[in-house]
Amino acid sequence: MAVNYGSRRAVSGAHYGMRDWLSQRVTAVLMALFTLIVLAQVIFTRGPIGYDKWAGIFAAQWMKVLTFAVVAALLWHVWVGMRNVWMDYIKPVWLRLTLQIVTIVWLTACAGWAIQVLWRV
Repeated sequence: MAVNYGSRRAVSGAHYGMRDWLSQRVTAVLMALFTLIVLAQVIFTRGPIGYDKWAGIFAAQWMKVLTFAVVAALLWHVWVGMRNVWMDYIKPVWLRLTLQIVTIVWLTACAGWAIQVLWRV
């Protein structure tokens, strides 16, 4: 509930900044852990690094699901960041809305592409 103590400005939405800040940190940690897992698999798997090695890493179903979860985290991370940039620096509402829609369409297309790549291996 917004409280107004005599000023003309209503106080509201302060908790959204904390939620965005926290989601950025959680998704970043998830992506960092995933990177360490992939690096460990590359380092501790014998043989030269090539297509077969990469395909082998991502062939297991659990790895595909984990990778897509990280891709989803990445897409959310990008959305929160770009939405905040658009809201902070783009003042005309029509342009801000257009950029947000283009961002959503682009990120949705990236998610579809990630699904195709992961389940084609």
